[in-house]
Amino acid sequence: MPAGRRLLVLDGEPGDWLPAGWQVVGQTGGGLDVRLADAFAHAARLAPGAPALLVGMDTPQLRAATLAEPLSAARRTGVDAWYGPAADGGFWALGLARPSERLARRLLLGLPMSTAGTGAALLERLTAAGLAVHHLPVLTDVDTVPDAHRVAARAPGSRFAARLRSFDLAPEVAG
Repeated sequence: MPAGRRLLVLDGEPGDWLPAGWQVVGQTGGGLDVRLADAFAHAARLAPGAPALLVGMDTPQLRAATLAEPLSAARRTGVDAWYGPAADGGFWALGLARPSERLARRLLLGLPMSTAGTGAALLERLTAAGLAVHHLPVLTDVDTVPDAHRVAARAPGSRFAARLRSFDLAPEVAG
């Protein structure tokens, strides 16, 4: 998908799995709310004034086409934020048209994470901040083995599905 900059906020070192063209910055410590806010702060410092979209790594069924149209220059007019709800009540994506450290902290710090109400609470904060929000499609994030099977069934030709099948075919380990 076309992007001015690709930034990976990572706890650890990237491996040979990282495609060319990605800049890597270290993930800060703290709770998920702090780490997400800091990721937006990194993006704002590295590309001031440019939109930023934060996508979780637990939605392997996501395709570039899902994001290309709603994030295209033609569709960005009048949009302040993008919100991708997760099926479990969380969210898989958050984008800000004009990210700043201050805005990210206001939206994310203290947000209850990993609950069935996380996404709704974030959406309330986006609305309370007066942001025009574009809703992305609902996706299932992979938090459990049943989630993994649901996602693999929706993207059977993906590397994720192939890897999951390799685990499913592995003999059980005797304990």
